[in-house]
Amino acid sequence: MRQLALAVALLAVPAGLAVAASFDARGLARFDVGYARCEARFETMRGQRDQAYLAVYRVKPDAAALQRLAVLRRGADYQKERRRALAAAPAQPASGAASSPLDHQCQALRAEIGRARPALR
Repeated sequence: MRQLALAVALLAVPAGLAVAASFDARGLARFDVGYARCEARFETMRGQRDQAYLAVYRVKPDAAALQRLAVLRRGADYQKERRRALAAAPAQPASGAASSPLDHQCQALRAEIGRARPALR
């Protein structure tokens, strides 16, 4: 339930604040761990991690934004938080109840990717 609340809260961030807050190594690490769980559950989400992250924060998915994400992922803060998030993530089977909090989070992310698609063209 907490993950769903976080996903909803991220979607409610005002656009001006979203850009400033979007390139946070610790937040990116937690997002990546959650997104990996969605990728394991939904084949259609594979390979769209960066686009999903940028769509949630309403950041244009240009080369500069993608480069900033790559630089953050190589940093020590990201690696430390990723290890922490992986250790804290509950071990769940890939197939669970259709109304699980993870399912809701994944559906919200899929919707954001869909909204961002016209901007990707």
